[in-house]
Amino acid sequence: MTDIKFDSTGVDWDKQQGLIPAVVQHHLTGKVLMLGYMDQAALEKTLATKQVTFFSRSKQRLWTKGETSGNTLDLIAIDKDCDNDSFLVQVIPNGPTCHTGTESCWKDGNAHPFIDNLTKLIISRKGQSADSSYTASLFERGTKRIAQKVGEEGLETALAAATHDKEELVNEASDLMYHLIVLLEDQGLSMADINQNLLNRHTKASKSATGQ
Repeated sequence: MTDIKFDSTGVDWDKQQGLIPAVVQHHLTGKVLMLGYMDQAALEKTLATKQVTFFSRSKQRLWTKGETSGNTLDLIAIDKDCDNDSFLVQVIPNGPTCHTGTESCWKDGNAHPFIDNLTKLIISRKGQSADSSYTASLFERGTKRIAQKVGEEGLETALAAATHDKEELVNEASDLMYHLIVLLEDQGLSMADINQNLLNRHTKASKSATGQ
């Protein structure tokens, strides 16, 4: 894992009695996972160990997320807001984040990116009657037809780009993304797998560039 750079200069620790609210977000999907609070010691431990640590207001001590459950949060990046009184913490979660066993402490779909909600909708169409929706009909027709549609939309996306038709490019790229999500789901995969693979490649390339 590459070094995580964070300049804590100017953080307004006094504004909220030494505690800074920390919004935790999934680095790959953009999902909002939880809210915690950090004091200076929690921030220092988080940066040193790259395991997200909070100050527990109920236990009145430092608390590393997952210290008992094993559902830790690997730190990817951290930033402070324009007023220096809140943190945005980007992580890769190891298991459910919420103590209830769910991925996020928020159940409302509005807390998640649109692409995630679209994926859930696509998944819900699987197994439904083919005449109930276009997506259901794709699943019923099987992998070959879905893969064919991805190929067709990929070609149309490339043609739109080649002719510099930006409006058509947006439309065709949207069709391509939709059909790709359907294909991934058909194969038991998701955009999260693609995002993880891209992150792995980026990390490997970064290490090679720095000689690590």
